[in-house]
Amino acid sequence: MTGSQVPTSGGGERNDIDSVERLAEHFVEHDRTYLLSHSIGLPVVGSREVAARYFDTWEHHTADAWPRWLEGIEGFRSTLARLLGADATAICPQSNVSSGLTKLLDSVRHEFDTPTVLISENAFPSLGFVCERSGYRVRFVPETADVCDPEVWREHLRGVDVAIITHVHSNTGVCVPVPDIAPAGRDAGALLVVDVAQSVGVVPIDLVAWERSGVDAVVGSCVKWPSGGPGAGWLWVSEPLLPRCRPTDVGWFSHAAPFEFDIHDYRDAPDALRFWGGSPTVLPFLVAAHSLATIDSIGVGTIRAHNLALTDHLVEMLGERVTSPHDRARRSGTAIVRADVAEVDRLASHGIDVDHRANGIRVSPHVHTTRRDVDALVDLLAD
Repeated sequence: MTGSQVPTSGGGERNDIDSVERLAEHFVEHDRTYLLSHSIGLPVVGSREVAARYFDTWEHHTADAWPRWLEGIEGFRSTLARLLGADATAICPQSNVSSGLTKLLDSVRHEFDTPTVLISENAFPSLGFVCERSGYRVRFVPETADVCDPEVWREHLRGVDVAIITHVHSNTGVCVPVPDIAPAGRDAGALLVVDVAQSVGVVPIDLVAWERSGVDAVVGSCVKWPSGGPGAGWLWVSEPLLPRCRPTDVGWFSHAAPFEFDIHDYRDAPDALRFWGGSPTVLPFLVAAHSLATIDSIGVGTIRAHNLALTDHLVEMLGERVTSPHDRARRSGTAIVRADVAEVDRLASHGIDVDHRANGIRVSPHVHTTRRDVDALVDLLAD
């Protein structure tokens, strides 16, 4: 199976699970069953060595550290762009999703008489916090609404300047069909921003197709499915939107010529780096670049297919106890299983790591997860 092939039915395919198990060798050895890729991805092999090379540069090549480090960050942009089908110049490193969203909302607020932003009540709270402090009026798509229905968005988009779509909802496991929703934003004249923190690395994303459908910007991070660790967030801005953006949180790395050092002559970088700011964080992006390259070599399609096959098995075994979507088209990488919070500790005592939210425990099989791991989880939940 190639990286782009995703089976469309459970049937007898099983996604060649036994052969895919060898992909676990890309990740560090772990003596437990790790089902928390929706939280912090298991590190890939070689991450520690990348960090060691960073310190080697700092210790032994200090005079030319910045050129070396910046080359590594360019590698991050290029590798991420390849994973997303994007242009690297449209990507700007950020410390996290909240930072990227804050800068983006600030940069376009000048265009609107009464800036108004729309967000789902099911979105991750950080995004809501950003909106509340953004200087925009905030409207919400109600928690009970079907965020996969384009007509729901059309109803709520009237009079909205910026709409934020969560591609994958962390508490419900719902995957929103972004290309189906995006035209509603375009028709309403609203800028459309998509949060992919819970989907990048497990659900294939094609930013060329998304931009064509009406997506203007995307915020994401590498801490979850990409196994890149915290601190390596990012912002993607479409080519038509970029010239309209006037960031105010800027610094010398936002400048068109960062090493020019003329305090009287600030010029925005011509690409997405205008959102960068002052002296950047380096180490997280070097580690994340290595992890992204690993994910790219495996293929997001391969990861998706393996994940779907294992969650199909989970649904088959547990039925309606799985409250997240059973339909593959609406399913993310995370299955929500009805269970109380005490199950987290009980499973942990048997070497299985999950966590709990309001709707139940969250279970996220990656390519280092086997069918036997899922069977062990199911057996324990049945006790």
